[in-house]
Parts: sequence; C-alpha cells; structure tokens
Amino acid sequence: MKIIGLTGSIAMGKSTAADFFKQAGISVFSADETVHQLYKSKPILSLIEHTFPGVVENGKVNRLKLSKILINDSEKLQTLEEIIHPLVQEKEKEFIDTARQQGKKIVVLDIPLLFEKKGEKRVDSIIVVSAPLAIQKERTMTRPDMNEKKFSFINAKQMPDEKKRERADFIINTGKDLENTHQQVFSIIENLLKN
Repeated sequence: MKIIGLTGSIAMGKSTAADFFKQAGISVFSADETVHQLYKSKPILSLIEHTFPGVVENGKVNRLKLSKILINDSEKLQTLEEIIHPLVQEKEKEFIDTARQQGKKIVVLDIPLLFEKKGEKRVDSIIVVSAPLAIQKERTMTRPDMNEKKFSFINAKQMPDEKKRERADFIINTGKDLENTHQQVFSIIENLLKN
C-alpha cells in the first residue's frame, strides 16, 4: 500500500484536493479533522481547559479564544501540540492499519505540517498543494476571524511554499479553476496506480 502525504500551507486548496481524492475512492486521513474530533472528547476537553483556562465553553473548545492565546505564546502552542499530536498520530496509525486490512492500494494523509513535524518519513510520496501568494492571501482573508496578524503567525510557523514544492514528488497548483485541480488530482492518482 502506498502512503501519500498531502500537504500545503494555509488556504492553498488542500481540503479541496483531499475532497477530490475522496471522490475518486481514495481513503483520506485528515489531521485537522482528527484534531476537531479530539476537541470533542471529554478527557481532552478537560485537559485543554486545565491547560488553557477559559477556552472551553459549553463543552466545546472556543478555537478563536485558543488561537488568540497561541498566537501570543509559542510555549503554549508547543504545550498544545504535545497534548494533541501524539493522539493524532495514534489515529493516523489506526487509519493506516485499517486501510491495509481492507486491501487499499493508496491512502492519503492530509497533514498541514507534514514537513514541519518530520512527517515525510512516514509517507512514500508527497503531494504539495500550492497557489500563488496573492491567491493564498485572498483565500485566507475570507476565513472567519482571520486577520493579518493571524495570517502572518500561521505562515511563520509553516515552511515556505517554495521549499515545500522543492521537496514534493507531485505538485497540485490550485491557482486556476476547480476543474483544473480535479484533473491534476486524477492524473496523480493514475500515476500512483501505475507505479
């Protein structure tokens, strides 16, 4: 089974690309979705509330409050990552084990910080989703609760797009229309199935 890492910086179109893989019948593990699920777990909620008082409201993590704390304190970001990342990797391993048992030929691991967290060692090939900076910024600024400071913070903790592209086995350019992105995904799937 081929394990493919799908990565890209914020607002590059990674989720769209992941959706196209899913539509093609490829199983996709989303690190972000896993984090969101973990944030609903009572033990994790308790731990987050204990570590970051005031960010859990009505049984949910207030991600806006949490992000405001993390933007201003890199040690707290590291603390959160130390709580969450091992659990995400555990879920990833379960996903891979299940896919192997099901006889899948390819799986995709959608991991935003694949390079930053040395995740490239866990995959056979890497796909980087990329778009021109102007498009990335335009997409980012349309997100709820996004501002220049938050965009800069997120970009600063991510490897520059050009460096990611240099390390990629495949690049999906999402700077054009959705059909173009879909065709690129389809072409990559064909390539992976042949080799």
